[in-house]
Amino acid sequence: MRTAARRARSTWKPYAVGAAVAAALVATTACEGADSDEGGPVPPSASASQSQSQATPPAPDDDASEAPTDGDDAVGTDLCAMKDLTFAASKYGERGEPARHIMVVATNESDKECEIQNAPEIMLGDAQGPAPVMEGTEADEPFTLAPGEKAYAGVLATGGNRDTYEVTFMTLTLGSPGGEAEAEEPVELEMPTEGSFQADDGQRVTGWQPTEGLAMRPVTQS
Repeated sequence: MRTAARRARSTWKPYAVGAAVAAALVATTACEGADSDEGGPVPPSASASQSQSQATPPAPDDDASEAPTDGDDAVGTDLCAMKDLTFAASKYGERGEPARHIMVVATNESDKECEIQNAPEIMLGDAQGPAPVMEGTEADEPFTLAPGEKAYAGVLATGGNRDTYEVTFMTLTLGSPGGEAEAEEPVELEMPTEGSFQADDGQRVTGWQPTEGLAMRPVTQS
C-alpha cells in the first residue's frame, strides 16, 4: 500500500510541473503579441484615445481668422459728377407733333468709369420744382458708365392736365443722391425744339436707364 501511494505521488508531480510551464509559455506569447508592431491587438485604452483625437477638430487659428481678405482692399467706383458728364435733350416722336416726349442723354466724357443712379432733377421753365419721378422707373441698382457710354432718361412734358404753360428753357442737375454730397449747380439744356413747347402739372421724368428703350417706354405709354 505504501509503495503504491508513493508511486502515485511521483507520477503526479511531473505532470503538474509540465502544466505550469505550458501556462507560462502561453502568457509570454500573448504579451509579446500585444507589444508587437506587426498587427498585434491594440489595447482598448489606446484605441479610444486615437478615436477621440480623430473626432476633435483642431482649434481655429486666431491670427488666420483676422487676416484681411482680397475684398478688403477693393475700391468701389465713384458716383458720376456733373463734371464727368455732358447732357443733351431731343424731341422723341414723329415730326410735326408737339414736343410732349423728350429724351435726355448723359454721356461720360471723363477718362474713368463712374456710377449713375436715381433720376435727374429736370426743371421745365418756370415750374415750381423739378418734374416728379415716374413711379417704378428708377433702376434697382446704380449702373456703371465707362468712358464714352451713355445713360438715358425720359421726360413727359404734358400729362393731360388743362393748365399748360410755355417752356422756353430747361435745366438739369444730378441732385444729391442719398444725401452723400451737396447738390451741384444745374446746367441749362439746349431746347429740344425751336422756340418753345408746352408743359403742364402732369409732367414727369423717368430714372436713369442704360438703354433708350427702358427710359422712353414709360413716357410714350403715358
